Formats: sequence, structure tokens, C-alpha cells
Amino acid sequence: MRSDHGFTHHATPGYLASDLDAVMPGPHLVSSLLKRWTAGTLHHRTSRQHLPYYLDEFTFRFNRRTSRARGLLFYRLLQQAAGIDPHPLSELIGGTANDWDEPPDD
Repeated sequence: MRSDHGFTHHATPGYLASDLDAVMPGPHLVSSLLKRWTAGTLHHRTSRQHLPYYLDEFTFRFNRRTSRARGLLFYRLLQQAAGIDPHPLSELIGGTANDWDEPPDD
């Protein structure tokens, strides 16, 4: 306990708490939203190869979920897309352009 800084801290191991959501609400919120987004958008079809891109898109959406100017989302996406160098499809999908016809690995 540290009362010399003006507060008293009582450590509680998270795995022993009766309500785990109350111990760490932030990570539980992120993980539940990620699961719902994966089910709704990707229909549980994820691949290890594209996981970083899925997480980038989820992060983009998560960081803008409470935006008051929802119309600016598309504008910001275009602004970010225009700010990087172009990449060929084979570089984006990690193979040749003909590989994208095959079903993803699970």
C-alpha cells in the first residue's frame, strides 16, 4: 500500500477475482469487440497470413468507433491511402496475383 502519494492501493490478483470483467474492463472490451467484428465481417474466416492486416483494420475501426464525424472516416481512409507508395497485388497478398483464387488456409 502506498499512502505517501495520496492513495491507497490494494493489489488483487486478477485470476482470483470474482468478476473478471471488473478487474480488466479494457482488454475484455477489446477482445469481445474483436470477436464480434471477426464473426460479423470475416465470418470467422481468418488466415495467419493476413492476420496483421485484419488487426490493422480492426484497430482503425476501434479507434474511430466514437467519432462524432462519421462521414470523415472515408475521407481519412483515402487520406492515409494516398499518403503511401502504391503496392502491387502480389505484394499485398503475399504471393502471385493468381494465388488469390485459392481458398485461404485455416
